[in-house]
Amino acid sequence: MVGIILAYLHRIGRRDRTASVWLGVGIAVALDLAVAMVSYHLIHQYDGSRVQAILEGGTYVIATAMLTYMSFWMKGQSSQIRGELERKVDIALSRGSLGAMILLAAITVGREGLETAFFTLAIALNQQGLPMLFGAFVGLLAGLGVSAWVYSLGRRAPLGLFFNVLGVLLLLFGAGLLADAIESFQSIGWLNVLTTIVWHSQALLSEESPLGDILHSLFGYAQAPTVLQVGVYLAFLIITTIAYLNLPGAHRASRWAESQE
Repeated sequence: MVGIILAYLHRIGRRDRTASVWLGVGIAVALDLAVAMVSYHLIHQYDGSRVQAILEGGTYVIATAMLTYMSFWMKGQSSQIRGELERKVDIALSRGSLGAMILLAAITVGREGLETAFFTLAIALNQQGLPMLFGAFVGLLAGLGVSAWVYSLGRRAPLGLFFNVLGVLLLLFGAGLLADAIESFQSIGWLNVLTTIVWHSQALLSEESPLGDILHSLFGYAQAPTVLQVGVYLAFLIITTIAYLNLPGAHRASRWAESQE
């Protein structure tokens, strides 16, 4: 999003508003970080209790809903997102105030950042601080790299293809988080159905191992999943992926991407 805005300001000769964009980004990041930290500490106040399991399960469900919404939103809007952002930039510039551009950047980044905060929070519930910080730093560098790539390509950036691939990945992450939610709710007796264990793979790949930990956090891998966990995971992934791939916006996005080449 930031790359699109900066590229447009560069193209229309308004680099003087670049600082306003970065200020808005900074404000959004600070607010999203505050929400994430408060939520994290609230949940960890109830370590080992039933309340923590409920809060964790709720966080997983919220994160799944956000990721699913984001996937479908990107698929439907990928062909229009550049034009919409450019239109909003024109409106902000026409108002002649720095505040309008700062607010535009803050809202644009803040909305996506809030979704990222909940997704990261869902992972952080079962992670230690240092690895999470390292992962966040690597992710930030990757995000800045993508922004630089979009900025350098300008209108030639294949946003339709980029958002389509990202959307499928988000659905995969969402399926894993939903399976984690089922596990949390079953642990407190809320879902006492289909509790038979499907497999035991701890000897082959433990959730405590580095690889197992990564697969559990990102894709919902479980060394002893129940029938309900596996069923919900597969049902969610199959239904949302079919709906996603058949979304009409996909064809518009593909044609738009081809027209830019």
